[in-house]
Amino acid sequence: MGSWIIAGLGNPGSQYEGTRHNVGFWLLDQLARELGVNFTVQNRYHGELVQCSLDGHKVFLLKPLTFMNRSGQSVAPLANFFKIPLENILVIHDELDLSPGTVKLKRDGGHGGHNGLRDIIAQTGGKQFLRCRLGIGHPGHSKLVSDYVLSKPSPTDRQQIEQAIDNVLRILPEVLSGNMDKAMNWLHSQ
Repeated sequence: MGSWIIAGLGNPGSQYEGTRHNVGFWLLDQLARELGVNFTVQNRYHGELVQCSLDGHKVFLLKPLTFMNRSGQSVAPLANFFKIPLENILVIHDELDLSPGTVKLKRDGGHGGHNGLRDIIAQTGGKQFLRCRLGIGHPGHSKLVSDYVLSKPSPTDRQQIEQAIDNVLRILPEVLSGNMDKAMNWLHSQ
């Protein structure tokens, strides 16, 4: 069993805590609560980090403190230092193209316009990491996207996103064990 990095993307600072762009942080915070572990700031990796065990796997939970557009500056040094291959990195991020509460797992691929993914690809030199795309919905027009992702979801949308997070946490052991197809089939049928 190899080591894993689970990186939840978001922006640091209390003004961003409940925003749509921070759903990656929301998921990691929930996972840390369930595992009874606490994050500490690790300047070397430009993020909040905790090492833990999940279903027998050594896992590094990482919340980059570099702001979304520079997420790779946190993920790459951690992966390099612990020699964690791209295939053992799972990035949790918000996804405009999915409705709130919808989750999609994906292997490889491009950045799809997501600046956090763009920087991780640039800093790690590869695209072979796993993605967990948490739907946040789209405001309807591209000019509204920036304000939309940096605002808080409605109570209904928040509840749907939190249910999606619960679903992801349920299948996480399957993902870490290499049972991606089983995890995706269950998750995508919800």
